[in-house]
Amino acid sequence: MKAGIHPEYRDVVFQDVTTDFQIVTRSTLSSKETVKVDGTEYPLIKVDISSASHPFYTGKHKIMDTSGRVDKFRKRYAQK
Repeated sequence: MKAGIHPEYRDVVFQDVTTDFQIVTRSTLSSKETVKVDGTEYPLIKVDISSASHPFYTGKHKIMDTSGRVDKFRKRYAQK
């Protein structure tokens, strides 16, 4: 690898702003905000949605009834 052309890869904290869920992982993202986790200070990256708040992962996923929509469409636009 060439020296000086790659971004710094370091530990950061991603925080879900809706549930306050935090996870420490590695990333090249940077932030001016910091947070202390287990006595160590990390850059803080705020995200709108994560596995802690996404409907698919939380079990609150709704399945739409598409067959009812198709029947309703056919009834409305049926040729007479």
